[in-house]
Amino acid sequence: MTAQVFYRRWRPQTLAEVVGQEQVTQTLRNALTSGHISHAYLFCGPRGTGKTSTGRILAKAVNCLSNDGKGEPCNSCSMCQAITEGRALDVIEVDAASNRGIDEIRDLREKVNYAPSEARRKVYIIDEVHMLTKEASNALLKTLEEPPPHVIFILATTEAHKVLPTILSRCQRFDFRRISQADVVTKLSQICHTEGIHIEPEGLRLIARAATGSLRDAENLLEQLSTYYGTEIELKQVQTILGITGDSRAKELVRHIINHDVSAGMATVNSVSSDGLDLRQFNRELVEYLRGLLLVKTGSAEAVDLPAEDIAELKELAAKASLPQILKAVKLFGQLEIGYDHQATLPLELALVDCALSSAEEAPPSKAEKMERAEYKARPPAKTAPPPVTPPEQPISEEPEPKPESKPEPTPAMTAASATPTPAAAETAPPPGKDAEIEHLRANWRQFIRQAPDNMGRTPAAALLRSAKPKAIEKNTIILSFKFPLHKENMEKPDNQQVAEKIISSFLGRSLRVRCVYEPEDNHLIEEALKIGAQIIDDVEEK
Repeated sequence: MTAQVFYRRWRPQTLAEVVGQEQVTQTLRNALTSGHISHAYLFCGPRGTGKTSTGRILAKAVNCLSNDGKGEPCNSCSMCQAITEGRALDVIEVDAASNRGIDEIRDLREKVNYAPSEARRKVYIIDEVHMLTKEASNALLKTLEEPPPHVIFILATTEAHKVLPTILSRCQRFDFRRISQADVVTKLSQICHTEGIHIEPEGLRLIARAATGSLRDAENLLEQLSTYYGTEIELKQVQTILGITGDSRAKELVRHIINHDVSAGMATVNSVSSDGLDLRQFNRELVEYLRGLLLVKTGSAEAVDLPAEDIAELKELAAKASLPQILKAVKLFGQLEIGYDHQATLPLELALVDCALSSAEEAPPSKAEKMERAEYKARPPAKTAPPPVTPPEQPISEEPEPKPESKPEPTPAMTAASATPTPAAAETAPPPGKDAEIEHLRANWRQFIRQAPDNMGRTPAAALLRSAKPKAIEKNTIILSFKFPLHKENMEKPDNQQVAEKIISSFLGRSLRVRCVYEPEDNHLIEEALKIGAQIIDDVEEK
């Protein structure tokens, strides 16, 4: 006789043995004790959470010869044993996925009227009931609403939202939830103790995490491990079966992202690829580690299922990173689709560059930058040379200054002397201190764009300015350098250029024109991405 697989051998036989579904089992126990049994039940929830097993236990409980149909089944009488072994004629299991047509349901309706042959009640367990066609579901409605007194229907489904509302309204609904990792580990420990399997606790936690709340999946993984490695199972073997790389370079890559170290991050990604690791699994582990960093940053470190030393590392990284930076990294790497072609590393590389560069632009200034800015602010203001004075204008400068309360009418000569220098004059005599002016502009470039007046900091022109670099100021013109030709072309549009000139002029306090130049950078990754339709995000607007 072939030995049963783990999930069948360890299938719960009483309601008390059902793992992690106390809200369901306690209600059913109370109903059995009081004798208030419904004619139809709907068990819905994820796979491997005990829906069909609970249906069989309920079928045994209502037909048990020892408890007179009230309370838990004894599992020792002939009826309980027949149901457990699957040979009871009055407990009928129907797979709605393969018997979903109206003809099968009509046949079921005819057989429902026959009295049970051995048991007290006939029990129909219809699995994956949402797979029934609309016509078959409608054919079941009348029988489901008013079945014969000796019939109980138990419907099970993983997708309750696909079941007709008319069927839902005729059943008592019980929602089975995903089983917690702690409950799965406890059950696996019990199985290992009985089966003589020795496995590290961390290995059981990895199995529970990989099962994602399905006890059946966890039991299958444990059996697969014991079949391959025997009764002595190490943590590395669990990682191998689960496809977990266990590679520290996922943590290393997160550190490079936080430190804005693109070159080191590129080297890490390519070393992972060169070693033949599964890039999809590596990315999953990277996203899981980034999720832990997000939880730590938001004050939910207790929800992170990692060793204490890993949590300490996460807290150290969280102190260096901003919440928007972590959030962007989780989104970028969480949405990657990695293939198996020769450019499989490209999505990881592009996400790394995008995340590291944008976060570097938003990062607060370093200590060196702060010192440089403080030194610049401490410098005395550059003295502007007075405009050249012609001999005819000398008498005007010798006239006494008017009193504040009585301002004389300006004469044409006075107006000409006090007026702002014309562009022609500015061209012949450029203002001194222009090197300091361009340095000041570069140091505060992104800040003054955000603080632009009249909400101009949120215009398309402002977004284009963020992707530009102030190169020089020549006379009354500022030269902006762009590394992408599309950005340069968009900035040269009249509307964008006018807004850009207003923003820059308001910051410097004098009127300037804008001239754009294209200075490409050697970045083959970005060029490849642009060829396949990618778009470059220059900045994340502040909310």
